[in-house]
Amino acid sequence: MKKSFVGRIRDQLDQLSPSERRLAEFALDLPGDLAGYSASELATLAQVSNATVTRFVRRLGYESFDDARKHVRSEQRAGSPLAMAATTHTTEAVADNVVGAHRQQSLANIDATYRRLSSNEIEQIAAAILSARKVWVVGFRSSLPLAMYFRWQLLQIVPSAQVIPGAGETLGEHLAGIGADDIVIVFALRRRVRQMPTIVAQLAKACPNLVYITERNAATKTPAKWSLQCDVQGPGVLDNHTAVIGLCHLIVTQVMTLAGNPGRRHLGLVEAFHDALDEI
Repeated sequence: MKKSFVGRIRDQLDQLSPSERRLAEFALDLPGDLAGYSASELATLAQVSNATVTRFVRRLGYESFDDARKHVRSEQRAGSPLAMAATTHTTEAVADNVVGAHRQQSLANIDATYRRLSSNEIEQIAAAILSARKVWVVGFRSSLPLAMYFRWQLLQIVPSAQVIPGAGETLGEHLAGIGADDIVIVFALRRRVRQMPTIVAQLAKACPNLVYITERNAATKTPAKWSLQCDVQGPGVLDNHTAVIGLCHLIVTQVMTLAGNPGRRHLGLVEAFHDALDEI
């Protein structure tokens, strides 16, 4: 297990000299700053010597300051809000028009994501969902509410859809019941759980019809039959999942289109029960 940059600092806090502790406290406030400064610049800002910076990063387990900086940059690419906070500067234009900045980024994410999508690929996925014995939807951390949203939309037309694992359940309990005639949709947006590559590999063995939804430029290669990448950049430190929601809507709409009259009859039955139960 590779400990985070901040985790390494916290492990060493009680053993640091006064000057090293001053540097550590500076780094803990905005750890992402390390990625943008040279060793000399960091020493000046923290009011310590260059030698202190060298001793500090070696104490943390890095061979050099550059190795430490590379680690922080990798955490930024992985979507760590803490690591990204220091390098996400708010311009005056963004500060004056927060709504406009978020609108612009959301539209850019949707546009870039949709340009990468293939109508044929979306139709294939929709057809596979309709023909599947059962639809399994997987998501952890921030991907869980996205998986639940997708399943909630899909439920209007495909009652077999299920988000796994549920509360108190393990994924292994469900893997034993997943077959080749099913389809699995995995939401794996950053930051992913460490076990995700193993999880996806096991799911692919159980079911060849695997859809993998992740962010653009995700480094992890997967054995998924369909791999869809969404732009998730935000004007702040948090990811913007507007394009992911749009992708969910796109897939489910195509499922409803392909379902034809049987799908509309099922949707009509759903509405009839809403009326009978006075639910909505």
